[in-house]
Formats: sequence, structure tokens, C-alpha cells
Amino acid sequence: MRRALAEAELAARAGDVPVGAVMLGPDGSLLATGHNEREATGDPTAHAEIVAVRRAAAALGQWRLSGCTLVVTLEPCTMCAGALVQSRVDRVVYGARDEKAGAAGSLWDVVRDRRLNHRPEVIHGVLEDVCADQLTAFFRGL
Repeated sequence: MRRALAEAELAARAGDVPVGAVMLGPDGSLLATGHNEREATGDPTAHAEIVAVRRAAAALGQWRLSGCTLVVTLEPCTMCAGALVQSRVDRVVYGARDEKAGAAGSLWDVVRDRRLNHRPEVIHGVLEDVCADQLTAFFRGL
């Protein structure tokens, strides 16, 4: 999670919401990183999770990320949760809950919806206060 927090700081420095993510391979090694890049790229889908998923798929040379773990500082939104299900990520670990848009247990629970063919394990609250404080500080600064 500390590496994801460092990625989030890169987003904040670029004027984007500080969310960072890392994708770990099946062996636990660092496979890819990502942070919000919406402001830098003008791409509304450039959330930290999507960036990390794309980079991990490129690194592996395939779209299936079976056995991989995504670690992200903020609970994934519906778009990101859907991408995690579709890419077959095995585990999602997140820090701060997102009561307004979270889709991994807070507002929705897309990643564990029994109607879907894949349901990643979810671990929440890892360094939750640190992750939440980083976001709060960013928005106070605006």
C-alpha cells in the first residue's frame, strides 16, 4: 500500500485526485503501477486502477490477470470494479472507503456480485486513515 500511496502522490503533483494503484503478479512481485491520469491525458477512463490493469496486461502479454492482486488507495468505482472483474484479478486490496462512488462494498458491491462469472477477494481498510488523509489534504488544498 505504501507504493500505491507514492503513486497517488504523483497524481496529486500533476493536479489530479491522488489515487494510486499497484498490480502484484501471482508470485507477489510488482507487475505494474498506476495513478490517476485524467487531467494529464484528458482521458476520463484514466483512473489509477485502469492504468495499472492496462500496464499489467501489457507486461504479461495477455488480458487475463488471474492470480494477480490490485492494491489501490481508494475503493474502486463501478468502472474500475467492472474492469477488475473482466480482467479476472484474484484479489483487490484497498485503503479508504468511497461512500459516494465505491463499488467494492460501500455503495455498490460489483466485484462480489453473484450474478457475475468472476468475483475477486476483497480486503479493505489497509492503511485506511493514511489513504483517506491524503485525499482529504488534496481536496482541502483546492
